[in-house]
Amino acid sequence: MFTLERHEKLLAYLAKHKSIRVSQASEWLGVTEKTIRLDLERLEEKKLLKRVHGGAVLMETDTSLFPIQEREQRNEKEKHAIAEKAKALICENDVILLDGGSTTLALAERLGDKPMTVITNDIRIANALYEKEAIQLILLGGTRLGTSSALYSQQTTAMLKSLYVQKVFLGATGVSIDHGLSILNSFHYEWKRAAINCGRKTILLSDSSKFGQVGLMRFADITEIDELVSDDLLDSETRSVLENEYGINVY
Repeated sequence: MFTLERHEKLLAYLAKHKSIRVSQASEWLGVTEKTIRLDLERLEEKKLLKRVHGGAVLMETDTSLFPIQEREQRNEKEKHAIAEKAKALICENDVILLDGGSTTLALAERLGDKPMTVITNDIRIANALYEKEAIQLILLGGTRLGTSSALYSQQTTAMLKSLYVQKVFLGATGVSIDHGLSILNSFHYEWKRAAINCGRKTILLSDSSKFGQVGLMRFADITEIDELVSDDLLDSETRSVLENEYGINVY
């Protein structure tokens, strides 16, 4: 089993059970306890878990591992503010892509007052849009992973690669000027890359709590983002660097 696959399994287990023991993980994954300790050390360095005597526990401050229903309740005020700002960036008759996530869902719930085409792989976003007559909805199919509301498949990603949209709205587990945009699951990697490449403009929706966080896998450099929509808690230094050194419009 590859290191990345072990890391994903460990994080998925922690998301469900909140803690894991080294001996338990060693037996379950079929590797030595030394290997598990090294895995936990690397994941702790990325602030994805906290090592304790004999094992590890889920980081209480991390929001990325939780199901979308629980994530919606975290930083709720900031997410709604971000969604309102993002809505203002969409023009009549735009063709847009909405990545899965709690913030993009909040954006979808606010759409419908002007005609546009929305492409998504997220069933909750599709459910929020399907009765809105002004929205031409395109839902890309696939397989649901765990409790996620997003659908993924090789065919879906291949279809996305053939599309072209005006604006891509996406999220990330972690956002770092030095380490770029990152996620926790490698299944999302190809989708995220295809999403970025299919749009004329890539717009990141991220509340300030995601900044400085680093997920398991980097899927984009910060330079691949055209615009950032965040909350008022984003520190002025980060905002200045993004705008003045990287040419990213920050809202």
